[in-house]
Amino acid sequence: MSFATTLAAAASSVLYHGYDGTEGFTGFVNEGTWVIFALILVPIYIMLIAWFTGKPRDTKTGLLGVSYLAGLTTSMWVGMFFLTVLIGILFYGGMPEPLAAPGP
Repeated sequence: MSFATTLAAAASSVLYHGYDGTEGFTGFVNEGTWVIFALILVPIYIMLIAWFTGKPRDTKTGLLGVSYLAGLTTSMWVGMFFLTVLIGILFYGGMPEPLAAPGP
């Protein structure tokens, strides 16, 4: 066994502790996604509807609020995506499943 192979095996043992990716598809839509979008975000949906159907109506301010929410949401999702990929590479030995081959 070469030094590089031994070093890779030692690094794998220290970094990954024998953990592998989850089996099956672990992409976007699973239970947590449904809980977040169907239950937790209901007050946000009500607020958005109220911006455009409530009185007094100010479409310009409503659209400004929607653009702020879209910008914040996009920045959070993109940041979480990059962190997920980085954590997968550093601690699990490869990119997450939608970007790489399926799990074991």
